[in-house]
Amino acid sequence: MQQSDDVRLDKWLWAARLYKTRTLATDEVNRGRISVNGAPVKPSRDLKVGDRIAIRQGGGVERVIDVLALSTQRGPAPVAQTLYAETAESLEARHQAAQARRLGAEPALSIEQGRPTKRDRRQLGDWQRWSAALDD
Repeated sequence: MQQSDDVRLDKWLWAARLYKTRTLATDEVNRGRISVNGAPVKPSRDLKVGDRIAIRQGGGVERVIDVLALSTQRGPAPVAQTLYAETAESLEARHQAAQARRLGAEPALSIEQGRPTKRDRRQLGDWQRWSAALDD
């Protein structure tokens, strides 16, 4: 992988395989879901080794990673994983969130009635046809 002195944030997120495309990385930065060293940033911000990036992805859990190396080229996954290290607190929070999702109640079980049957739909239709009207 090519090492560089300064790398744009969106390009680094793509090279580190945190996002599939640079466009997705740019969109996430613009939406405010990514911060560097606790401050909101723009996609063109230059990263440095030692910066701490906080990423809010699906599931509501924030992923906190430290930049260990810079690269502008997207390489294989094992090489890309050497560009960053996730903090222990972040790993624990993600593990606890996954555990809570596994142990949580299934949302579909909260639906008691379900879809109306054909008979129910006919009854609803009859009720709408025979509603009170002023012009009788």
